[in-house]
Amino acid sequence: METALANPQKRQVVFLAILLLLCEGSAETIRYSMPEEIVSGSFVTNLAKDLGLGAGELATRGARIHYKGNRALLQLDARSGDLLLYEKLDREVLCGATEPCVLHFQLLLENPVQFVQIELQIKDVNDHSPEFLESVMLLKIPENVQPGTVFPLKIAQDNDIGTNTVQNYTIPPNPHFRVLTHNRGDGRRYPELVLDKALDREEQPALSLTLTALDGGAPPRSGTAVVRIEVVDINDNAPEFLQSLYKVQVPEDSPLKSLVVAVSAQDLDAGTYGSVTYSLFQGDEMTQPFVVDEITGEIRLQKMLDFEATRYYNVEIVATDGGGLSGKCTVAVEVLDVNDNAPELTMSTLTSPTPENAPETVVAVFSVSDLDSGDNGRMICSIQDDIPFLLKPTFKNFYTLVTERPLDRESTAEYNITITVTDLGSPRLKTKHNITVLVSDVNDNAPTFTQTTYTLHVRENNSPALHMGTVSATDRDSGANAQVTYSLLPPHDPHLPLASLVSINADNGHLFALRALDYEALRAFEFRVGAADAGSPALSSEALVRVLVLDDNDNAPFVLYPMQNASAPCTELVPRAAEPGYLVTKVVAVDGDSGQNAWLSYQLLKATEPGLFSVWAHNGEVRTARLLSERDAPKHRLAVLVKDNGEPPMSVTVTLHVLLVDGFSQPFLPLPEVARDEAQADSLTVYLVIALAAVSSLFLFSVLAFVTVRLCRRNKGPSVNRYSVPEGYFPDHLVDVSNTGTLSHSYQYEICLTGGSGTNDFKFLKPIIPNPPPQSTSKEMNKDTTLRNSFGFN
Repeated sequence: METALANPQKRQVVFLAILLLLCEGSAETIRYSMPEEIVSGSFVTNLAKDLGLGAGELATRGARIHYKGNRALLQLDARSGDLLLYEKLDREVLCGATEPCVLHFQLLLENPVQFVQIELQIKDVNDHSPEFLESVMLLKIPENVQPGTVFPLKIAQDNDIGTNTVQNYTIPPNPHFRVLTHNRGDGRRYPELVLDKALDREEQPALSLTLTALDGGAPPRSGTAVVRIEVVDINDNAPEFLQSLYKVQVPEDSPLKSLVVAVSAQDLDAGTYGSVTYSLFQGDEMTQPFVVDEITGEIRLQKMLDFEATRYYNVEIVATDGGGLSGKCTVAVEVLDVNDNAPELTMSTLTSPTPENAPETVVAVFSVSDLDSGDNGRMICSIQDDIPFLLKPTFKNFYTLVTERPLDRESTAEYNITITVTDLGSPRLKTKHNITVLVSDVNDNAPTFTQTTYTLHVRENNSPALHMGTVSATDRDSGANAQVTYSLLPPHDPHLPLASLVSINADNGHLFALRALDYEALRAFEFRVGAADAGSPALSSEALVRVLVLDDNDNAPFVLYPMQNASAPCTELVPRAAEPGYLVTKVVAVDGDSGQNAWLSYQLLKATEPGLFSVWAHNGEVRTARLLSERDAPKHRLAVLVKDNGEPPMSVTVTLHVLLVDGFSQPFLPLPEVARDEAQADSLTVYLVIALAAVSSLFLFSVLAFVTVRLCRRNKGPSVNRYSVPEGYFPDHLVDVSNTGTLSHSYQYEICLTGGSGTNDFKFLKPIIPNPPPQSTSKEMNKDTTLRNSFGFN
């Protein structure tokens, strides 16, 4: 698309071509042209329309304009897609004498990354007038010079190019001279003064002409200089150089005053007219980097050369003899590049932080440049080998830094990347650019407990809100992804009232007992705790917590036999013929505690006749200590102390009634202190029969209940984590874990009831002591507990 420029005020732009070719990395090249000196803010083009993009797509894709050195010459309105001038463009400043003047820009698009090459050609306008470096030029012309002789004149400088530079030289009409305009090899025009009529010094010793330089602009611009001509005496040979053109190459790092070349001219005249002096024909010592020795013709450096600024110089040397005749030669100086510029790196885009676990991600986009040429300007880029990043060349000297594989913040949260740019010159120069890439966290790690199973020990009768222990979980993530919240998970056992037993602090994992625990009701229980982070989505894990309740000595021994709450005391019958060690009875007691708190010991506290009976300390058996005699009282009262081994110990006292009789076969055993009649004996016998029938029925019912429970449990299978909390005070076991409990032996008694005796008492003939059973397992203990509870011991 192309637009003609009507005038600079309308700020119109010529669109040369769209999408002429595809460069490396699928880059597009768009060319535009516009005249220089257009005011800033002028409209260049609409890039969105030229690229076929929708409205606002440039802004969405983060479009930006890049020019070498990050100099802002153009600005892009990403919303409208308009490309505008950021500042007024001066072709002479930007390109100098280079034609065409083309500025290279890059349009960078992200998501995805795309490069568009933009070339803006700056067209010259006639904004500079021709200008002579010397306002007065002096020519000394001998009077015998023949018509047609040509005298070179100094050219005018015009910073414009093409038709806008100097096109013609003129002088006012006069009888002696005219001016000719010639083209030089570099496209410039130079004037020569031609003598049309011979001079006569005696007639006119001096002339003054105005030389006018005209450019080809519309309208044209001009500049003037005065040519002052002095007519001198005859000098018929002008100096001539050995070469009209000297070519020389000079390295740009040549030191000052170093010799460039020596020129030489000869003059066939003699004397003063044959003496030659050398000088710079064009320019002065202030603007030229060279100086010429007027005697020897040696050209030396007076300023340092810079290949990147100026690569070629055309120096004109004039040789003048004493008579004013001169000759001219040209010295073409080519500046050789040396590797004196280190590469430069310009960062266009840097994305930090970069999310972890992402596939190949563009982290940075940058360009490299080197002002040198050839191998000195060729560059290679590299980064360290031990990092998961790659450098990819995209378009010309643009590179993208991408991730080689997904990053893991938990392994490395920060990368320090050094981009090294090295040229191929000799010696090689390099530039290092350091960037820091932070890795942002993704919630990819679940909280981890320090233990899979926690075991807590809590002593019973604890105070409510007791801190039982702490569970702890850590999360390798960071920020909200690492904030752990604790909670209680529903128990596997639906009968476990976990919500009324334990609570957990959601922030730190502290576990608290909500109420006092009772070892006799609940010896152990377990539950699960969960730890969840605050990520999205949240990740969690769980751990098992076992709580073991430790026993306190909070239960006094409980006497099973003889029963202490009966309406009538139980009397034990002992025949007077009993041998020492005769088993009178056995005190049977249990303790609801466990361990040493349930170890019971028995002690005879008080007896009607000390020394007659003894109590075994470990099993509570009451035996005779010696032979009985007629002198022993027939009725005895024994107080037996049952004490556990806790700290402090707890105890209970039981009272035994013992009656000494002559023999169990006697129909009537009279008591010396009590006289009974037949009516009372008959009534007591009836009561005893009723009691015996009740006990037998209760026993039969208990056996049936026991068998039923056994069958039900066998069908349901064992329940591993089932806990029952009895409502009564009575403990749930009879056998001590130390295997030294109070019921370590089983006893059976044969009893007979005499119907005609006056005492109406039970007769305990003898104990039948079976072999002790094998060690009980925990399952049997549970069965014994069920049997005991079925008998109604509360």
